[in-house]
Amino acid sequence: HSASGVFLLIRDLQTCSHVAAGGKELTLTLKDEPARQRHLITVDSIYLEDQEQAILVSPVLDQRDWSCVRLVYQITGRGSLQLHSRPDSDNFDYRLWTANKSSDSWLIASVDLPNTTIPYQILLEGRPEQGSENSVAIFEIHIVPGYCIECNFEEHHLCGYSNSWNPNVNWYVGGSVARESNLLENHTSHYMYADSVYAKQFQEVAKLTSPMTTAPMEGCLSFYYLQDQERGNIFSVFTRDQLGHYEEIWRPEVYTTADWTLVSVDIKAPHPLEVVFEVAFNSARGGYVAIDDISFSPVFCHTDTEPTFDPAIANCDFENGLCLYYQERAESKAWSVISVKPNAYRIGDHTTGTGSFLLANTRFTSRPGYVGRLHGPFLFGNHKYCLRFYYMLHGFRKVDNALVVYIYDENNVAQEKVWSLTDTSHAVWTEVEITYMKPMLTKIVFVSICKNFWECGLIAIDDITVSLGDSSLPFQCNFENGVCGYIQDKKGDQADWLRVQGHTPTSFTGPRGDHTTGAGYFMYIEASLMRPGDRARLLTSDLRGSSSLQCLIFFYHMYGSGTGILSVFLRHGSKEKDTLLWRRRGEQSVSWMRAMVDYYCDVQHQIIFEAIRGPSLRSDIAIDDILFKRGPCEDSSDITPYSGSSEYFNEIEN
Repeated sequence: HSASGVFLLIRDLQTCSHVAAGGKELTLTLKDEPARQRHLITVDSIYLEDQEQAILVSPVLDQRDWSCVRLVYQITGRGSLQLHSRPDSDNFDYRLWTANKSSDSWLIASVDLPNTTIPYQILLEGRPEQGSENSVAIFEIHIVPGYCIECNFEEHHLCGYSNSWNPNVNWYVGGSVARESNLLENHTSHYMYADSVYAKQFQEVAKLTSPMTTAPMEGCLSFYYLQDQERGNIFSVFTRDQLGHYEEIWRPEVYTTADWTLVSVDIKAPHPLEVVFEVAFNSARGGYVAIDDISFSPVFCHTDTEPTFDPAIANCDFENGLCLYYQERAESKAWSVISVKPNAYRIGDHTTGTGSFLLANTRFTSRPGYVGRLHGPFLFGNHKYCLRFYYMLHGFRKVDNALVVYIYDENNVAQEKVWSLTDTSHAVWTEVEITYMKPMLTKIVFVSICKNFWECGLIAIDDITVSLGDSSLPFQCNFENGVCGYIQDKKGDQADWLRVQGHTPTSFTGPRGDHTTGAGYFMYIEASLMRPGDRARLLTSDLRGSSSLQCLIFFYHMYGSGTGILSVFLRHGSKEKDTLLWRRRGEQSVSWMRAMVDYYCDVQHQIIFEAIRGPSLRSDIAIDDILFKRGPCEDSSDITPYSGSSEYFNEIEN
């Protein structure tokens, strides 16, 4: 620990470190680097078996302000290096950064650690692939206070800033050699400068690029600059996102400054971006530009900067009307908020099954040649959005243009059609996820076209959500892409949980479809393959343990006259008997139901889903959409059931 923050330097380690991975002791070997007579730490594929990894864990960090992790690393051959955060009060590790590209030289990575009141650790996970000469090595680890984008250019690593190499003009470190005496003294000993003395072509460009931010950042970017340029030369500051989109955020109004000048400019970075300092020279007599002391504050520099906004203004579950959505005046009856009474043959809304959703082109409101447009609220430009919603098509005809999603600008001009209904699935709620990004103010518009009586799709939508970036839940499993690391208990049960799609084979038991969409995958026990009293146990992988309450959420389906028992247990090594957390016995509903379970465990443990077959073949039990999050749960009781699929749609109620 130093006055400037936590400082971990791997090259100073003089002993081997051992870490547990996959239940084995693996060695991280310290090797001499002959050229510099320093040490590095490495994990080599020859020491690992299949799917094993080595994990290096930091001391507990208790830093209330933003900090930055800087790594000097190298991947040889095939493999990956990942950096995780481990909060003290959470069961899970959160991945912050990953790299998998091989390199012949040392690379620098900068990872932002946002401020938090919760103590945490950082983990470095090395995963070289099987095969010869695959390894992952680390030469230095720095944890310094402040944002990764900040730099005074005093350190040899230059805070991870990179130079886009040009043989004639480049950014150089200044402040130490005689040829730079034409630059005024700065307030520290080093700075970055670009000089035109070797420029040979028109507008030769030097680019200095910051590390890519790894956390949302909004606030004031400040830096000092000094310049003496001929007219026609250009000095600009840009932001560049991961898609390669540039946005100019500042350009000086003068070509010459008498002294170092402070610049402050607001930036909004809800998605990862880089800051690029760019100078373009037209001749060898174009002059020079210097910059120094780049800093960042979470407080905006200017009071007129647009406030932080929440894209959740575009969310709507239609329980209380249209939220901020609206219809064009002439089409005020195209979309209607309705609800239904669900049962085994009828589906309700997606949210709870007994709530409301939006329906277009009902037989009472539709007419031939009709176009129904539902407009959402405006969202700021230059942000990457993730739009999710659920739709359901009623009837048994394939209807073109039953539902189309457009992105409109502020002038009500359609910029892009981002999605249209193409499948023929009916009477199931189906999830749609769309990612888009536009430079201007935009809004989402849902459009349904009714051509004539026979081509007028009865389309429903529900649970619209909009978030910044890709907002997938890290510890949720819906079984769409496998079993998410869940383990069958081969010793303590007599049967297995099965991953299936669609309805279960035995009539009058089991769900008609999964909970997620009605057409996806779920886990269940097939009673016809078991004897009465047989049990099937599905275990999570090892969970780390937490000092705070945790919340387990999952959906279950228990329908059938002979339905048995579904239980949830907590298992950890210090107790001989598993602890019962939750249990349901017998038939519960024809619909999927939600369970929310609070539990506490501060040591490594597993959660067990156990299903016991009942006395008859009609005792299928299913689970889906398992989610772990920091507790306590909002409501620990089961909510009203609802069906995940239906064959008929009737008795619509306004």
